[in-house]
Amino acid sequence: MNGRTLLAKVAENWPAKVISIAMAIVLFVFHRMSLLEERFFSVPLSIETDTRLIPASPYPGMIKITLRGDANTIYPILEEDIRAYIDLTKYAEPGTYRAPVQIHKKGTALRAEALEIFVDPLEVVLILDERLSKTVPIKANLRGTLEMGYEIGEYTLDPTHVVIDGPMGLLKDISELSTDVIELTGRSVDFSTTVRILNDEPLIVIRGNGLIDFHGTIREQLRIQNIEDIPIKINGLDEQFSGELEITTGSVRIEGGQTMFDKLKAQDVGLYVDCFSINDQGDFLLPVLALFPTMFTLIRHDPKNVLIHIQRLPPRIIGSDGS
Repeated sequence: MNGRTLLAKVAENWPAKVISIAMAIVLFVFHRMSLLEERFFSVPLSIETDTRLIPASPYPGMIKITLRGDANTIYPILEEDIRAYIDLTKYAEPGTYRAPVQIHKKGTALRAEALEIFVDPLEVVLILDERLSKTVPIKANLRGTLEMGYEIGEYTLDPTHVVIDGPMGLLKDISELSTDVIELTGRSVDFSTTVRILNDEPLIVIRGNGLIDFHGTIREQLRIQNIEDIPIKINGLDEQFSGELEITTGSVRIEGGQTMFDKLKAQDVGLYVDCFSINDQGDFLLPVLALFPTMFTLIRHDPKNVLIHIQRLPPRIIGSDGS
């Protein structure tokens, strides 16, 4: 068979032959694809920007990765050997930008041949703003009720201020940060605890470990009470005199802890005048003194002074029997 005859044979019914070859290629490709496997996992998304700029809008924290290849290729790959990132370093001004998600392979991912990698999402829209640092105070977030009769006194936070970093548009409205809940319920003695600083804004970064040491002082609740109709006693008057008070009762206003009042008895509080210096009869204006337990604080007592009328008693007549 000469060349002309061979060429004629090849060209004979050529459309059908082309279709057959194409179908064979398609079947081969589908067969190869049917032998490929897929593996899915997620990796953190890194943002690369100019050092003066920082993300100012939410963005996906994780990127879905799809590996496609034969089993011996895709399953030995370590997840940490594939990094997803967005490169925004070419932008030097605040604004809104759209950028593709890129992949950087290392280690086990570099050694894999015939490996296909797909990312989801393919691109991210991100707002960039100027980076700002700011020092703000920390506020204690106290919750609950102490044991009855007690109240929170002084408390300290260490540190009292922290430095935060973030986009200027967000930081300008932040004047303070709060601790996590510090529970007071049922407490009656001083206590210390370590709590974290609350940060509900993922675009704001708190420098340091984000923890606060709290020390609180708990004291009894102070109560003020008036005690009325207290008899005013005469103390130290010489036996040869008698005394008569113009006002015979008074009142005392004292302050103390709640539990101390529960233990207070009527005889623990008194009023008296001191007559040790009186050595003659007559009318005397004497200061009224208050008597009360030392765990209380005297606010006031009434009256401050009282008039006392002193009379000399008639001499006693001693009888023959000595009485």
